[in-house]
Amino acid sequence: MKSNKDKKAYFIGGGIGSLAAAVFLIRDGGVAGENITIYESLPVLGGSLDAGGNPEQGYTLRGSRMLTLNIYECTWDLFKSIPSLADPNTSVYEETVAFNERVKSNAKARLIDKNRAIVDASKLGFSMENRAELLKLSEASEETLGNSCISDWFSPSFFETNFWFMWRTSFAFSPWHSAVEFKRYLHRFMQEFPNVETMTGVKRTVYNQYDSMILPLVVWLKSRGVNFMKNCTVIDLETAYELDSKTETEKVVVKNLIYENDGTSTSVGIDADDLVFLQNGSMTDASSYGSMTTAPQFYTKEDSQGWVIWEKLAKKYPGFGKPEVFNSNIAESFWESFTVTLKDTVFFDQMEKFSGNKAGTGSQVTLKDSNWFMSFSLNKQPHYKEQPENVQVFFTYGLHPDRVGNFVGKPMTDCSGEEILRELCGHLKFDYDVVFANAICIPCRMPYITSMFMPRLSTDRPLPVPKNSKNLAFVSQFVEIPDDVVFTVEYSIRAAQMAVYELLEIDLEIPPITKFDKSIKVEIETLVKAFH
Repeated sequence: MKSNKDKKAYFIGGGIGSLAAAVFLIRDGGVAGENITIYESLPVLGGSLDAGGNPEQGYTLRGSRMLTLNIYECTWDLFKSIPSLADPNTSVYEETVAFNERVKSNAKARLIDKNRAIVDASKLGFSMENRAELLKLSEASEETLGNSCISDWFSPSFFETNFWFMWRTSFAFSPWHSAVEFKRYLHRFMQEFPNVETMTGVKRTVYNQYDSMILPLVVWLKSRGVNFMKNCTVIDLETAYELDSKTETEKVVVKNLIYENDGTSTSVGIDADDLVFLQNGSMTDASSYGSMTTAPQFYTKEDSQGWVIWEKLAKKYPGFGKPEVFNSNIAESFWESFTVTLKDTVFFDQMEKFSGNKAGTGSQVTLKDSNWFMSFSLNKQPHYKEQPENVQVFFTYGLHPDRVGNFVGKPMTDCSGEEILRELCGHLKFDYDVVFANAICIPCRMPYITSMFMPRLSTDRPLPVPKNSKNLAFVSQFVEIPDDVVFTVEYSIRAAQMAVYELLEIDLEIPPITKFDKSIKVEIETLVKAFH
């Protein structure tokens, strides 16, 4: 049997989960960096935590993550070990804490109605029936909830409350999504419930998450000899059952990894003592970008590549999950985001005057009566590491892009960047030619962006290391971790830490999930807020 130092590790996908797992292999497992290889289909690393573009053609950002400092336990455990690129004597965690001490969130315009009036969002709008429904769901077991939808547990009036508008746009829920996931969020983020309209608990990174989180990880891993194979697509894993001498049971072993690069296929032999980590599924798979004059292309399941290997494995082995539960209904898992690049400060100036929030302090603004259900946020500038001083960038999304706009007579999915900006101006009563005269808007359609929220049973997702696996682990938003919540950086990093520690039999504690929902203080504050 190989020592940890001599083991080799292969990662399929270069997202945050793989990068984090590689750090844990080196930092906590003693695996040599030069024995780690990460395969990524794209020319850049980071997976869904991406950021691209430039001030001339416009910046791109498929998504933006909200963080908190009092949870995200595995995330901060990781980033306490990673030096900031700005100051090697400061960790990314310390850098993030210091930034949020300087720039604090306290939203004053969380919800805007059809009259462009700022809604008093401190009033959550619950009826007694809604409160009872919320309590019933939050106390139901996951077995009871099963694969039911959120809408199965609430009357129609709940979906017209200020609470629903704010909670769903904070986390991207829709009524047809999983009741289990909704319940988990209620518990995991209960400490944020009393501040749902001000979002004072929300924390941001100095720049976008690619510049602030992915780049420092990549630099750290490169300095330790990790091999990055970009523009390489792993197309198959050859696996077989072998008798495990420790447990005397048959376990799945990866024998070969086959990848393509520039039309050439290459097979890599995998020893039974070596490790393979698969990012099973992808919430940004088959994404497509538009422009100021064109709408994003409409990609379907046939254009998807991020699910293929998981689908093959799941058909062969019990306990490897059911990808079809998550990737079979694009109509219920897609929405559209767009990134706006500005060459002047007019839009930011008008929004700061209207909302009462300086950029970076207001968190999300949701246009609650928008047919597209649009939300946007103005981050502290610069939002990109190399962003020029005279350029500003903001990120926006619509949770109902299939609906016809209020001001543009067609669905968001059919709109160019210019048409999307005209719709936004209609809601804000801004003059397009004044605020967006020098704007570049790049829309992005994402077919699977909330696929992890699809109603499911606990057995529909594999464990990070399935019980019948010897050297294969899953690291993604599509694994089963009790009590934690998907669509977070934390979920991928926790899955990575769990997988590495189990495969290497590392006897260290994984940071436990903080149980704010068990705090008497938090429970009382939540109850008071619910009756406000």
